Amino acid sequence: MAKTCMTYREQRRKYEVRVRNRCRICGRPRGYMRRFDMCRICFRHEASRGRLPGVVKSSW
Repeated sequence: MAKTCMTYREQRRKYEVRVRNRCRICGRPRGYMRRFDMCRICFRHEASRGRLPGVVKSSW
């Protein structure tokens, strides 16, 4: 019953402004980076593996 209610709630948006940005990999709502469409944790993993073009680790 609870799962049915939650899925129904997510499908029905009463206010479009309340849509929460989530990471496309893990679904985390906090620490979201719009430019890369992912959270800071997944961004760090992907960048260190070299999967994000144009992202270079800084050293100074």
